[in-house]
Formats: sequence, C-alpha cells, structure tokens
Amino acid sequence: MNVILSVDPVRFPLTGIGRYTYELARALEAAEGVETLRYFSGASFVAGLPSASDTSDGGYGLRRAVQKSALAIEVYRLLMPLLRTRALRGCSDSLYHGTNFFIPPFSGKSVATFHDLSPFTWAHCHPAQRIRYLQKELGKTLERADALITDSEYTRQELAAYFSWPIERIHTVPLASSDEFRVRGADALRDALNRHGLVYGGYSLFVGTLEPRKNIETLLDAYSRLPVSLKKRWPLVLTGYQGWRNDAIRERLDRAVDEGWARHLGFVPGEDLPLLFAGARLFTFPSLYEGFGMPVLEAMSSGVPVVCSNSSSLPEVAGSVALMCDPMDIDTLTDLIARGLEDDSWRATAITEGLKHAASFSWQRCAMQTMSVYERVLSAG
Repeated sequence: MNVILSVDPVRFPLTGIGRYTYELARALEAAEGVETLRYFSGASFVAGLPSASDTSDGGYGLRRAVQKSALAIEVYRLLMPLLRTRALRGCSDSLYHGTNFFIPPFSGKSVATFHDLSPFTWAHCHPAQRIRYLQKELGKTLERADALITDSEYTRQELAAYFSWPIERIHTVPLASSDEFRVRGADALRDALNRHGLVYGGYSLFVGTLEPRKNIETLLDAYSRLPVSLKKRWPLVLTGYQGWRNDAIRERLDRAVDEGWARHLGFVPGEDLPLLFAGARLFTFPSLYEGFGMPVLEAMSSGVPVVCSNSSSLPEVAGSVALMCDPMDIDTLTDLIARGLEDDSWRATAITEGLKHAASFSWQRCAMQTMSVYERVLSAG
C-alpha cells in the first residue's frame, strides 16, 4: 500500500499527538506491507520524518500566530485547503492519514485519527479561537474520511454518539509509551535530578498542561490534606506547558509552593522528562477527561506506581494496576495518594504489575492495527 502520513504534529520535544505521530511513523517505516510512505506537513511533502535537530517548524509557528487573530483564522481556513489540494494533486493512488483530526481535500482514500472530543464536549476548557477553528473544520474531516481511528474505546463510543457517525467505521487503536520511559537506578538519575533540586524517590509527580481539564486544583486540594510529614517528605512536583484559562490554577499552585510542599518546574527539556518520571515515588493524574492518558503508561513503564481518576478513557489505560477514584472526590484522592506513598506492599505489586501492563502496549502493535484500518478502507473499493 502507498501511504501519505501527516506529520504536522511532530515538534520537539515530543508530547501527546506529536509523540503518537512520530512513533507511528517510525513503526510504519519498519513494517512490512507499506510499499511507500511519504510525509506531508503544512502544504507540502517533506523529505523525511522531522528530527530533534530539525530547525524548521513545519508551519507550526504560522498556525500558532494564526490562532491569535479571528481574521487570520479565516484567511488560513480558506487558503490552506487550496495549497494542500494543489500539493496532493495526482496522489489518489495513496491513502492519506491525518494524524491530528484533519483531512485536507483529497481525491484518494483517507483516514483521520480523533484523539478526543474535548473541543466539543469540553469547549469551556479551551481557548475560544481554537474552538471556533476546530468546530468549523472538523465537520469537513467527517465528510471526507473513509474511516476514523481513536486512541480508546471510550472516544470511539463518544465520537459515534456525538456525531451520529457509523461506529463500524471507527476503529480503536491504543497508543503506547516510548523506549526512553524505563526503570532507572538512583545513580543514573542523580545529575538530572540535581539540576531540578530533586532526589531519587523523593517526590510525587504530575505531568500535564496547566489547564482546567487536568483537574490540578483538585489535586492540590487533595495533596494539601495529607499529613504534614508526608507532603514535606514527598512534595508534589508539577511539570508541563503553561496552558490556558489557568489563573485560578496558578494562584492555588503558588500558595502550595509558598507552603513548601509543591514545586512547579514549568516545561522541562524533553530529555529530562523520562528521568523525572523514573525518579518519582508516585505519579498522580486525576484528570477530568482524557482521550487516552499516555502519561499513565509512561509512569508504569518507568516503574512508578500510579494514582489517577476513573474518568473517560483512563480505566482502559490504567487497567487494574492503578489506584483510581472519582476525579472530584477530594477525600478519597487524598487517601489514595497517602496509600501510594506509604503502602510498601501495594507499591511493590503496583510496580511489578505496572511494568507488565505497560509492556502490553507497543508502537509496533499500534502500527499493525493502523495498517489493518488502511487495508479495510482500501479493500472497500
């Protein structure tokens, strides 16, 4: 088969959808059955998969600038389909895979990956300009797509119900954690942790954007109720993008930092993130809504026990290995965090079973299941 893969989301350091696109591309490159694999970014083909040393941004800077202006959004919406149509002319013998929701006008078969429905079901948690753009454009993808891929069964069911799209044409393809997320000893982590003023096994970790959907205020409230001895011994460390609509989150976080039991590292270099995971005592992730929840697998792959919410897709990802509760149940969340920090018997089991569980997900399996979707679309004629 001939495949055109959209690599727009691939930007270093890799996170979320960029990580998915990059790892899927690498696995497809190594897979049998793909005759040609071409990469498309912005409105043109690119010679190869973007790398960490690539100084170009594949049009990402332009898209970020566009999102700040309603007029620019409209110009972008009108102009880019024309440019993409021209670039893709004569490629109808290939299948186009939009890895980040969107499919441009294309004369051949096409597939899109929908990672979640938060622009629709959690619109209040996103910047207004982004919502307006996505809500206008995603309908076109639904008209063009021959099949859709979701990261979780939860999102598959949600997508079918919300848009009344045929569920038999929506396929769940789970993601995975990447090789750099693995168990590491204290000696291997010492220098990296020292750079951030941390010690091995001496903190709880949260990784995610500072935005309402991540439920950070509830996490801070729950952590604040721990005995002083616990939260001083194992402070809560948060890292991730600055995000949006987060004034209240930042105020609550600043108070926690002032009280001495929380640290906010901001966004750390990509090479440091797996080391922060591996050095943590506990990973906490009480998100309100996730299309998948990759950080849960990344923590388990790193040999770190997990406390997370039981919302949306997270039970699929965490299985029976994590301690889970309702994302708004502060008292129970406090109890689970305390157990995750102190209960050595549970921790030993969680580490062992977490490693096994995370290993059951792989990018090779993701690629094989994605290729099965391609084959189904192409065989439909």
